[in-house]
Amino acid sequence: MGASGQEGRLGQAENSAEQARRLERRRAPRFSYTAELEMEWGSAVLRGRTRDLSSSGMFIESPDPLWVGAGFAARLSLDSPIRVDCSVKRIEPGHGMGVAVTLPEEESRTRYLSFLQQLAGNTS
Repeated sequence: MGASGQEGRLGQAENSAEQARRLERRRAPRFSYTAELEMEWGSAVLRGRTRDLSSSGMFIESPDPLWVGAGFAARLSLDSPIRVDCSVKRIEPGHGMGVAVTLPEEESRTRYLSFLQQLAGNTS
């Protein structure tokens, strides 16, 4: 086998190892769910949509993601919008960003966690 074949297998192994590390960092189960999202960043309002949700984060599909460490408030469009505070943790260039979420209001936190429980019930 030539060097390029070995490099290809090595690259696949590194990608698999990186995916395993990412999964190990996740403490909360993720649920596939698509919803529209408005992100308030400074005076700008950006639009995106969720790819998946968890109690501690979500992935937001956006062609122009913010940078790691950027913080913003977002309105998640469910039956009635839920406000979440977000901090960018990782970027997938051209696809979007993984964010950590906090829910500053008790009512929002209760509604969000209840919604995740409904999603968990639909996947079993």
